[in-house]
Amino acid sequence: MDIRELQGYASFFMTIFLVVILYSYIIYLYRSEKKGEKDYEKYGNIALDDEIDSPPIERNPKNQSEKKELNK
Repeated sequence: MDIRELQGYASFFMTIFLVVILYSYIIYLYRSEKKGEKDYEKYGNIALDDEIDSPPIERNPKNQSEKKELNK
């Protein structure tokens, strides 16, 4: 077995590995959208609606708790 053959096998298995990772990520996105955890269509509209006075896509709970602590 020479180095070229080994490179061919490594390339083939790396391609298969990356395809599996890609499809698992696509399935993850699809399932999380179906469960209602995230609405990725809102994120797609960011490019269309990017005015300075546009409302945020979702609230940041971390910022909300910091504001409450500052008001105390």
